[in-house]
Amino acid sequence: MTDISRRHVIGLGVAAALGRDRLPVSEVGDTALSHKSRVTSHGSSGRLKHSIARWCFSRMSIDELCGHAKSIGYTALDLLNEAEWTAARRLGVDCAIAAAFGSIPQGFNRLQNHDKLVADGERLIQACARDGIPAIVCFSGNRGGMSDGEGVANCVTGLKRLMPAAERHGVTLCMEMLNSKVDHRDYHADRTAWAVEVAKGVSSPRFKLLYDIYHMQIMEGDVVRTIRDNFGHIAHFHTAGVPGRNEIDETQELNYRRIMTAIADLGFSAYVAQEFIPRREPVASLRQAFEICDV
Repeated sequence: MTDISRRHVIGLGVAAALGRDRLPVSEVGDTALSHKSRVTSHGSSGRLKHSIARWCFSRMSIDELCGHAKSIGYTALDLLNEAEWTAARRLGVDCAIAAAFGSIPQGFNRLQNHDKLVADGERLIQACARDGIPAIVCFSGNRGGMSDGEGVANCVTGLKRLMPAAERHGVTLCMEMLNSKVDHRDYHADRTAWAVEVAKGVSSPRFKLLYDIYHMQIMEGDVVRTIRDNFGHIAHFHTAGVPGRNEIDETQELNYRRIMTAIADLGFSAYVAQEFIPRREPVASLRQAFEICDV
């Protein structure tokens, strides 16, 4: 499935749902075998909560995906619309973060988008609060020639309009950072420093960032240091292998077990979600990813 397909899935979701370097990071001492021996079919043996991005496994029904998730140890799915999160909940699987309102190209960096985004956002915040969904994805939008400073200012203006509803209902909006080099040409929130400026401007506990490790490795690298330096602004993580956006195993360049240990050592209490596109048998790949990330 391509990222164009992801945008399609997210669109369907909208329609349906309307300075920490001083902190120690422990060394990774477990071997794959010793770690695997600690994992049971009843769930995580580690310090992180685990989710799966629905769109990457859309060939499975919700029932199938939830069944496999539970058998491995995942407790949630990501990027669900209202019908999907209702179905998942019946099957004993939570929704970690709801599908976005708006779209990747048309986000908060354009003033003309704000009225619709605020209206759609307020409706989705209420639906998520009603059903216990803790967070929602949102997007910056594409640059289209706009300066970084204007983009930050416009995003802050629009997002501040949603903060009263988000704070009242206890739902967090998470702006996703995406690469503009390979998958999302011209996307504005393509670097951590820019997105952090938006977070500082909004200045609400109910606005955070979705740090997508795959996308930020492509754009800036230095993943562990960046996470540690900006940890207070991050509420959710996505994974995928680089290059290719496939499995997070030895076929790619990132050491995900090391990254997850760093995240866990910071005391992260929300979800890490697998958002890779499987090239092999998907359930086996999900099991392998869980074993790598369950630190």
